[in-house]
Formats: sequence, C-alpha cells, structure tokens
Amino acid sequence: MNVLVVGSGGREHALAWALRRSPRLGRLAVAPGNAGTAAIAENLPVGPTDVAGIVRAALEWGAELVVVGPDAALGAGVVDAVQAAGITAFGPTQAAAQIETSKRFAKEIMQTVGVPTARWRACDTLEAARAALAEFGAPVVVKADGLAAGKGAIVCETLEQAEQALEAMMVQRIFGDAGRQVVIEEKLSGREVSLLALVDGEHLTPLPPACDYKPVGEGNTGPNTGGMGGYTPPEFFSFYEASHTATTIMQPVVDELRRRGLPFRGVLYAGLMLTAAGPKVLEFNARFGDPEAQVILPCLDVDLLDLLHATATGGLAGIKLPPPTRAAVNVVLAAENYPGPPVTGDVIHGLDAVPPDVLVFHAGTQRVGDRILTAGGRVLHVVGVGSSVEQARERAYQGVEAITFRGRHYRRDIARGS
Repeated sequence: MNVLVVGSGGREHALAWALRRSPRLGRLAVAPGNAGTAAIAENLPVGPTDVAGIVRAALEWGAELVVVGPDAALGAGVVDAVQAAGITAFGPTQAAAQIETSKRFAKEIMQTVGVPTARWRACDTLEAARAALAEFGAPVVVKADGLAAGKGAIVCETLEQAEQALEAMMVQRIFGDAGRQVVIEEKLSGREVSLLALVDGEHLTPLPPACDYKPVGEGNTGPNTGGMGGYTPPEFFSFYEASHTATTIMQPVVDELRRRGLPFRGVLYAGLMLTAAGPKVLEFNARFGDPEAQVILPCLDVDLLDLLHATATGGLAGIKLPPPTRAAVNVVLAAENYPGPPVTGDVIHGLDAVPPDVLVFHAGTQRVGDRILTAGGRVLHVVGVGSSVEQARERAYQGVEAITFRGRHYRRDIARGS
C-alpha cells in the first residue's frame, strides 16, 4: 500500500518511521517532510494546509492512504478533499475536527454528554471575558478558542495576568483569529496525562497513555511551548486505567459526534487532569500528540499501517492492543530563543554519533548540501527506549549529549522522578 503522510514535524517523522516497518507498505512519501523523513521516504514539496496541492500530489504520486498529521491541516479540510478525490484518509473531517479547532465546541459537547471538565465560560467580547474573570477569580486559565500551535492556553495565577492574556489574545491578536473568542475556565489541580485512542467513527482502541512537558523551563517554568518532551508509561496511570477512562470519558464524545452526523475517524486525544474528584478533561485534540507520538509509536507491538487503515475504513471493532512491554522518553532539542521566534540556519553536529539504541526524530530541520541545519523552534526529538522509564531516560540523555548546535537548549528533568 502506498502511503502519503501530511506534515513536517517530529510527529510525522515518527509516523513515517513506524509505517516503514510494515511489511504491507509499498511506497512512502511525506509532504512536505524534513531532513529526517527524506532519509526514509520521498519528500513532496507541498505544504500541509495547501488542500488542492495535497490532493493533486496524492493523485499524481499514487497514494492509497493519506495520513494527516497536523491540526492545521485537519482544520483546513485536507481529509474532506482527499476523500472527495476517492482516496482513503486517516484523520477526522473538518467538521469533526472542531473537537480541537474550537474550544467552545468541545466544551459544549462535553457538557451535553456529561464529561467531567473544568467550569467554563465562552466569551466573544472583551467585556464578556472581563465579566467572566470577575466571576471566576484567580487562578484561572485563559484559552484561545481556535488553533494556536499548542500555545493558546495561558494559566494565570493573578487577575492581572489574566487581563494581560485577554489583551494579548483579543486586542493584540497574537494568535490571529484563533483568539477572536476565548474560553475562561477554572484552574484544575492534579497530575496531567495524555490519553489517545484510535476511533473509526464508532469504536475506539486506546493507545498507551503518556505525559508531556509544555513549559519551556525545568520545573515547569516559563511560557508554554508545543512540548519539550514526554514519556510513557506514567507510573501513576496504568494502561488498564487508561482503557477504563477511554470507555467512560471518550466513548460518549465519539457517540455524540456520530449522533450529530459528524463521525470521528482518526486519533482522539484527551488531555486529562487527574484531580481528587477523578479524571477531568482539559482539552480534546483531533490528532496524534506531538511529542506524545514519538514515545507511543516505538512502544507498539503491532503493524501501524494495519491499525491506521482499519481506523480510516471503520474496521476497529474487536481490536484491542496489549499493554506495552517497553518504555520511552523523548527529550526535545530546541533552537535559540524558542518558544519565541527561533534562530535558525545553524549546522547540527553529532547525528552520526547517537547510540544505536536511541531514536532521533527530526522536526525543524532541513538538508542543505551535505549539512543538516536547524529550520524551526523544536529541532529534534531524541527518544530513548528501554524496559523501564529509568532506562529509557538514561538512553535519551545519552543521545542528547551526542548532538550539538549553536543555541540549543532542552529540559534536563524530562521523566525525572516519574
């Protein structure tokens, strides 16, 4: 089967790597890909939100399955267009992807089916948002309603910080139209965990749970990023607990979307807070997490191509994955000044010196001649795999030490004391 993966980040490199291991795979392409995917697939020069370009490339290249990675591509309607062209696509339609692309829509779905979540208010004017702040008090979370590259949720410990967040989103428009509306919600306390499940429109198959690290600084300090690392499995949330939570929290959402005529096919991702009152949903995403995919995929003892095709064609009934027997830890190497505008164009050294039991998934990279250069904020995902989180962590940081580029920075506390 010929497969086209849409996207250019570490998640897409991990997907391509996992698909490459399938005996059923024919040709493999990534659009647009990066320096890492170029080594295992054919990169096609088409941006992930160029809907017509993706369809044209898929038809001309002979794709039989298109796997859509990024949220922006889902929001742009790539899946709809690919399906209209008669090609099987993995990922939800533009309408079903609203579970991620609109925080308000997701909250309304949760409210309808009784999914536990934080108390919230959706606000489409600055005045309404300020009134909600007065009602909620601090601490509070201010979220852009739309997509904001994983940076649209700001945890505010004071009302002054919350006012600044509203000003930035609704007046300065730092997230563009994504911040035209906001959701104000109470801040929840507990431990966070990411729970992903494959969904074929009706049935779901949970994947191993994972944890990610959003703030740029150690000890969860500094501004939020797209994710500075992650690991699986979390010792405080077992695979069996994850399966139960998927049944009680995620299945009702799947059922409601189908009832509304919006059957969801792809990956449904629940960001959970494990509170004293039980798991509560922080947000839903409509695709593989990044950096979660980079630790989940190496721990699956199944053919990923079979799984993705079954998901896309409504064939997940009865498919349950066994508990993983391995652990994985992902440490992100970021460019200078990230999560601000990153400094790019620096030569990456040491990729050939990484230990053989360490995986390196490229994110913001490009090849120029015989050199690989930084080309984005999150540059590389260095993943150690082992029989325990501790062993995987040790291997990941061994890989980190082998790779250098000017201005690189990373968190040294990923999976520490997990």
